[in-house]
Amino acid sequence: MPPRDNPTARQARLGGELRKLRERAGKTAREAAGMVSTDQAKISHIEAGRIGVSEDRIRRLAVFYACDDEALVEALCAIAREHRGQYWWDDYRGVLAPAFLDVAEHEHHATELRYLQPTTFPGTLQTKDHAHTLFAGAIPQLPHDELGARVEHRMKRRYVLERDAPPKFQAIIHEAALRMRVGGRKIARGQLEHLLSMSRRPGLSIRVIPFTSEEFIDVTQTVMYASGVVPQLDTVHIDTPFGGRFLDATADLVRYRTLFDRAERAALTAKESQSFIHQITKEL
Repeated sequence: MPPRDNPTARQARLGGELRKLRERAGKTAREAAGMVSTDQAKISHIEAGRIGVSEDRIRRLAVFYACDDEALVEALCAIAREHRGQYWWDDYRGVLAPAFLDVAEHEHHATELRYLQPTTFPGTLQTKDHAHTLFAGAIPQLPHDELGARVEHRMKRRYVLERDAPPKFQAIIHEAALRMRVGGRKIARGQLEHLLSMSRRPGLSIRVIPFTSEEFIDVTQTVMYASGVVPQLDTVHIDTPFGGRFLDATADLVRYRTLFDRAERAALTAKESQSFIHQITKEL
């Protein structure tokens, strides 16, 4: 089977974690290849996510690398069992850019989701009208079919909150996002009403950082922190005007956990936030 041209973020992460284990053990790619009876080029492809790896090989390599973290090894094997066509977002492969699918994939597999939103709302909490307005404003203008596919995909991201065992969910939203009248008063009001409705769900927390806050000034980044089944698989996604980026280096994870902790300290409580959103809704 030829190497993948575009591995998913999860496939690349599996390979990256195997590379980290190998390097931590002081083993070369050639030594790893010899252990599993393959060649060095194939190990390189595995570590880049360009080809798959069996559970048996993962376990053999883990022993060779002296990794005794059973939870991590099981989590890596679970990723290896995943395949294209298994999940709903695979229907959009070849229709939308891979980044859209990678975000949905990380949300689905997360045990906890934390969002920091300075001027927008998490895609999982957007109404159809709000999402349509955002995508319709893209420059250059999107073709009709792609516009529809983006909106449909965004609405399906809600599935993560509607399943039997949804992940713990927290969104910290700046007042700036609440004040923006995206699509006009009617659509903006509908979005805020939806936000209030979602905030009453068990396990789902929405908190607001008001303009009056003097403790939190970093309002330039839209961040998603997806907690993995083991801490080593935590992932940060940063959304920028130049495209999204996934980060998983230990230093980056520590940095963004600290950022979220600061944002939490500056935010209103969940109950205060509900009252705050309700008041802004009334003003519309």
